[in-house]
Amino acid sequence: MHFLRELFLVLHLLGFAMLFGGLFVQVREPVKRIHPLMRDGIGTAVVAGLVLFGLISSETPHPSTAWQYKMLVKLAVAVVILVFTMMNMRKERISTKLWAGLLLLTVANVCLAVFWNAAAPSL
Repeated sequence: MHFLRELFLVLHLLGFAMLFGGLFVQVREPVKRIHPLMRDGIGTAVVAGLVLFGLISSETPHPSTAWQYKMLVKLAVAVVILVFTMMNMRKERISTKLWAGLLLLTVANVCLAVFWNAAAPSL
């Protein structure tokens, strides 16, 4: 079970890396758009995160409420990113404000994971 948990953690991190990379490479481009890499990245991150949450919850008899709230907030932010990504997939260009919002939400979700010190089950 430990191997599965670590595997899905890696997939989750790679998903966010794909999303962030797809956003970051457009910093200097005048025309911003949603790349398939970004869609696949946030989809991977959400699915792997849900599986990871289930694996950790099943291994830990009583995960703390604070940790569960942290995961709920992270899921909400990731779903918002996923919805905006999917809504704008077919557009040839997106506004700079939407691009910046997606980048900000992505960085915020990573910061939530790192800096919100909820009593997490040991990974």
